[in-house]
Amino acid sequence: MPLLSKKEIAELHQINQENCISIFIPTHRAGKEVLQEKDALSLKVQLQDVKKKLAKKGIHKTTINTITAPVQQLIDNTLFWRQQSDGLAIFIADNYFKTYTLPIYFEAFNYIANAFYLKPLMPLFVGDGRFYLMNLEIGKVKLHECTQHSITEISIDDLIPENIQDSVGYDYEDKNLQFRTQQSGAVQAIFHGQEAATGKRKNEIKTYFRAINDGIKPLLKDEKTPLIIASQDYLFDIYKEANTYSNLYDKNINTNLKVTNILDLHELAWEKISPIFDQKRKDKIARFLEVQGTGKTAIGIERILPKAFQGKIDTLFCENLADIFGSYKLENDTVSVTETEENDTTISLMNLAAIKTFLTGGAVYLLDKETMPNQHSKINALYRY
Repeated sequence: MPLLSKKEIAELHQINQENCISIFIPTHRAGKEVLQEKDALSLKVQLQDVKKKLAKKGIHKTTINTITAPVQQLIDNTLFWRQQSDGLAIFIADNYFKTYTLPIYFEAFNYIANAFYLKPLMPLFVGDGRFYLMNLEIGKVKLHECTQHSITEISIDDLIPENIQDSVGYDYEDKNLQFRTQQSGAVQAIFHGQEAATGKRKNEIKTYFRAINDGIKPLLKDEKTPLIIASQDYLFDIYKEANTYSNLYDKNINTNLKVTNILDLHELAWEKISPIFDQKRKDKIARFLEVQGTGKTAIGIERILPKAFQGKIDTLFCENLADIFGSYKLENDTVSVTETEENDTTISLMNLAAIKTFLTGGAVYLLDKETMPNQHSKINALYRY
């Protein structure tokens, strides 16, 4: 299941109250930082800052403590901090409290306005490419549908042979595929028997793999989606001969599946396959540079924000960790930029542009300044037409 859906982003964006509080902190999955409660301390620092900002707005201390009570409960919850990923996002409003444990690193940050700050969540939805991951062992095959941030098992038990004998008959001898492992930096399989991966045994394995290929083929309808295999090298070599799926990734993940948990396997798969999906970002930047100056691109929040509301932006590039504050009047497309968050009417215009672009079907990339298409502006846009 996705960790955060577009529908949830839309629901978060629809909440408009006087004090919508957004808090982001980096977190740790394990290690001394967890044992020393550094993540809880990081949240405590952000909470103290939020309370100061609310007090500055004239809100009574009792009301502040009531609004922020769920955050204090998280800080005191030791078990909660042992179940973290790379980042924690918290959204608080009157009678509203949501937390998201996400595999994204966040800089510690808080924001109070009449809507939530959602721009840091955008990396979940770009370069997040969909792919298939198959664990391939003799007698044990699992298929998963994945993105960078999610993994879901697809049930294939009724589509493939339960074991190799179902494909090649009961004269198949498991003893010919017994192996020992040798530790030399990575686990390697050494097979015994003269026909371990050649001759008759290889043909039997290929017959088995062909049955697996034929069984999962109806599920893999979109042949633009890569399929990556986790298996021993010799098995992958045989599977390639049996495979008919046109987008089989040409390199396997060679790991001991008996000792590698599924989350670590997913991470290994993404490391191998991610360059495929980063190409889309590179293509969009190249397109921006190609058509720059033709009216199909824009820089500057004044030009971009109205187009975001109109749904005309194909791709938005925002400088990561930067922001643009001000106000926007929808009725006459008036954008006013200020240097900082000056008062209650000042909001993050970059956040607003990012969310409107995303909700109208555009892609939003958060980039370092040196990788922005036009480095003279904190925000660049490539129009649809």
